[in-house]
Amino acid sequence: MLRLRPYRKSDAEYIVTWIKDEVTFRKWSADRFDSYPITAEDVNKLYDNYALLYDFIPMTAFDDDKPSGHLFMRFTDSDKKELRFGFVIVDNAKRGMGYGKELLTLSLQYAFELLMAQKVTLGVFENNRPAYCCYRSVGFEDTGERENYHILQEDWKCLELEISR
Repeated sequence: MLRLRPYRKSDAEYIVTWIKDEVTFRKWSADRFDSYPITAEDVNKLYDNYALLYDFIPMTAFDDDKPSGHLFMRFTDSDKKELRFGFVIVDNAKRGMGYGKELLTLSLQYAFELLMAQKVTLGVFENNRPAYCCYRSVGFEDTGERENYHILQEDWKCLELEISR
């Protein structure tokens, strides 16, 4: 059973080990980092910057006191009604075992019940079918909006998903 807690800087040491190749890395982070691979320090530096720019809430899911999943949340409006999830990831050794669905379920509960968000959005690349299916399984709907990215000398489409209270 997963539990959710605020992110600790030491969690970055785990997160960077879950990313085994650059394609996975880019599906997770898009173009938010300049280079691959990244270090825990790189993650924490980006998060420190995000904390200055956004109403930024990084969270870690854990079982047996060890991080097993992670995402961040940030409000996208001044009224704090719309929240965006980003950098959603599960320990690669635990993928396909329901951890992603549990991470999202806990995070949505936190977003709607504690933060009082009315809507949660996220983006997922169309070439990341397992993540797309996981998001849909917890109730996210495809808005039909698309954003284009040029990643690894390819054009990737990012699909916009949302779920409302």
